[in-house]
Amino acid sequence: MHELSIAEAVVDIAARHAGGRPVRVVELKVGHLRQVVPSALEFAFELVAQGTVLEGAELRMEEVGAAGICPTCGAETPLPEFPLCCRNCGGFDVEVTQGEELLVDSLELQENMATSGG
Repeated sequence: MHELSIAEAVVDIAARHAGGRPVRVVELKVGHLRQVVPSALEFAFELVAQGTVLEGAELRMEEVGAAGICPTCGAETPLPEFPLCCRNCGGFDVEVTQGEELLVDSLELQENMATSGG
């Protein structure tokens, strides 16, 4: 299950950027070609986040569709399924331009609440 290693990397990156502040939401961009199973990644994220500033954070994922450029005909083409081929000429020598992303796009941090003494 490669989702566990992805979750570990996401928690590590987000924790470093949070600088000790609690994280409420982590937004990811996940390319279609990464073949991530969202439910498995959410489960792994919850496990890995326990005991960190990300514990209880919501994981939001946006899937980025695959696309490429065909060197044969020059068309920019969506690549919705395997095998990856140009939808214009049918060529298989397509250069992938998007769909392999896997990045932490943004974090929503919890604001520190000042306590008042009484």
